[in-house]
Amino acid sequence: MSLQDSGYRGLVLRKLEEANAQLGDRIRISLKDGEVTGILMPRAQIGADPDHAVIKMDNGYNIGVRIDAQVTVSLVQKAGAGKRPSSRATAVETPGLPSVAILSTGGTIASRVDYRTGAVNPALTAEDLYDTVPELKEHANVRAKVIMSVLSENIHPKDWTTIAGAVALEIRRGADGVVIPHGTDTLGVTSAAMAFALQELPVPVVLVGSQRSSDRPSSDAALNLIGATEIACKANAAEVMLAMHGEPSDSFILAHRGTRVRKCHTSRRDAFQSVNCSPIFRYDSAGITEISSPISRRDTTRKIRLKPDFDDKVVLIKTYPGISEGMIDMIVDAKYRGLVIEGTGLGHAPERIHSSIRRAIDAGVIVAMTSQCIWGRVNMNVYRPGVELLQMGVIPCEDMLPETALVKLMWLLANKKETDEVRTAMTQSIVGEIGTRTELSAGAGRKEGE
Repeated sequence: MSLQDSGYRGLVLRKLEEANAQLGDRIRISLKDGEVTGILMPRAQIGADPDHAVIKMDNGYNIGVRIDAQVTVSLVQKAGAGKRPSSRATAVETPGLPSVAILSTGGTIASRVDYRTGAVNPALTAEDLYDTVPELKEHANVRAKVIMSVLSENIHPKDWTTIAGAVALEIRRGADGVVIPHGTDTLGVTSAAMAFALQELPVPVVLVGSQRSSDRPSSDAALNLIGATEIACKANAAEVMLAMHGEPSDSFILAHRGTRVRKCHTSRRDAFQSVNCSPIFRYDSAGITEISSPISRRDTTRKIRLKPDFDDKVVLIKTYPGISEGMIDMIVDAKYRGLVIEGTGLGHAPERIHSSIRRAIDAGVIVAMTSQCIWGRVNMNVYRPGVELLQMGVIPCEDMLPETALVKLMWLLANKKETDEVRTAMTQSIVGEIGTRTELSAGAGRKEGE
């Protein structure tokens, strides 16, 4: 993007061109009463004073600096100059520290600002991620690697297979724990997928994200990544977890079970909550505190079993007033193998679509029922319509999250040969995705561990 395309005009444009400055370059603006140094940014092109240049300060804030004939603009450093060569992987070793593999997939936590466009884009190298949080070297020996650089809304089930394979490889190489930086939009879905794909874990696998990119003063990236690293290489657990801020301020991190966590807010730093259960660990300045028992304990003699395949011919639909039976008919006609319904209340669906649900089951589609309610569990024996769905063969998913039920059905269809095996397994807890009881205290936005 040229300076003109980014909104610069007149005297400001001429001064920048005379200094040979472009977007992303570090410049110095010398004023009558001092000087300002920072990164040259694009500027607003509508309704903005044309006599200002916009620069990003070292503290992360953008400011506008008025340019007049007496002001001097000089180039300090071209964009990208002075950066050490990057590589696909990097390792830092300190004797006595545990080892952690950080396998980057993309997302805000692995993003930086493109100062030529002003956009936040995925980091392209492992060193970009490691350089963002240099304090990591004080907590563990880090072996970082980029698996992919994908914004989480673009994640596909085949990517879960890739991620799971990379995790298994690092564990077999002796990592004391694995951390997976990932975008927050589908972070909970990928954490559920890893829980099913990585069986018999000997060490923790911790997914982590951030709500705000590392260039922002309010970023949660550093604390989240440090907390995830501490839990991955030191917690006495061996399961898939998701670690994020436990409250808006930078006071503590909560580690949630990978199959029981949901993003409950679009932008808050404590967006993730455990649903129908408590978090497993809390990390703060005092160290790691266990809140509830993990599924299994750390045991490096245990051999990981990799089952990374998922069948993407499964669909998740939410019922709503006015839903057409044609939606389910299209799923059957498209030869889908599984359907997860996010029903109302205790697990209900409008009676107008019951005949289409019956048709789907008769056609061999496995149909499972979850609830649109965040807390509580499905009970289809209470009201007549629910009983009718049970009699058709709809599988009640107890207190499973709809996204977890979707992932589980994808995984079962790819790993079980018989339909009856899949149906039975959907009602059984494999990796803690179903609770034996619903905790009355876990819900209504309550934050465990505060």
